[in-house]
Amino acid sequence: MPRHSLAEFEALPYPILDVRAPIEFAQGHVPGALNLPLFTDEERARIGTTYKQVSQERAVHLGLEFFGPKMSEMVKKAQKLAQGKEVRLHCWRGGMRSGAVLWLLELAGFKVHLLDKGYKDYRRAVLASFETPRNWRVLGGLTGSGKTDVLHALAAASHSQPVLDLEGLASHKGSAFGAIGQPVQPTQEQFENNLAATLAALPTDAPIWVEDESRQIGRLTIPPALFAQLRTAPRWVLEVPRAARVAKLAAEYGAEDPTELAAAIERLHKRLGGLATQQALAAVEAGDFNLMVELVLDYYDKTYTYGLAQRPGEPARTFVPVSGCAPDDNAAALLQALATGIS
Repeated sequence: MPRHSLAEFEALPYPILDVRAPIEFAQGHVPGALNLPLFTDEERARIGTTYKQVSQERAVHLGLEFFGPKMSEMVKKAQKLAQGKEVRLHCWRGGMRSGAVLWLLELAGFKVHLLDKGYKDYRRAVLASFETPRNWRVLGGLTGSGKTDVLHALAAASHSQPVLDLEGLASHKGSAFGAIGQPVQPTQEQFENNLAATLAALPTDAPIWVEDESRQIGRLTIPPALFAQLRTAPRWVLEVPRAARVAKLAAEYGAEDPTELAAAIERLHKRLGGLATQQALAAVEAGDFNLMVELVLDYYDKTYTYGLAQRPGEPARTFVPVSGCAPDDNAAALLQALATGIS
């Protein structure tokens, strides 16, 4: 029975079958893994209760009672998920669940590679990976500066810069309006797993561009060890004229559902004040998205201007004036400022 260390397991090219219950898989899994649950959520709960209240022996017998009738179906599902009949396999700790499915699949002619110590060991490695020092270049700018678009332009073939898109991984644009038009956010655990996988694919010997973020992106939290690195990295701040930012945001949000815009404005009620909130809501109803953006930007600009102050341990801030929101032009301006050392 090949038991692999995490590094060996990750280097193998075969499909990953995660035999934990659906609720465990939904909470977080190895990116790209496929769920082949040994037990349903209800069966897993009953086995756990039996283990605690009766005995380990009775829990094992109950597990076997659940396992027996579904063996044929599990093999058929595994054959669909992994047609090459060679797979990587894991459960939570690398114990009885993965051992049982390993036995079954090998009986059915599969070659199985088991992750020693299971998903628990993988999660330990994920959290530890955020401690690894990286060379960061933090991209700042007031709301509406198009920072995410610039990140994508930096990553494009014309510039080929390593970038980390935290907001893309979080499915959120990082403000009260950030969920509008975005997919549902992943769980915190899955966000961390996806983030670790993305980091692992980036070069370790080159600077990485990343957007200036607060600790929270929607309901997700940037891992503390990574956030600490970002707060002490040099920043390049795009200075985009307000009129260009207003036009960009008005075009973006004018295409979205007015009901969602109104809900986002209501969430800012305490910060905007009663009058500005009512004016912004009226602007949405009238379809005057330029006015809505002007009103909301008053709050965001004050907040981010405060955030632009020199941070403890921050080595440098480079301000890069640009004329508009064209992503490729602004990416080129950033790289020019980097090359000439303008600050």
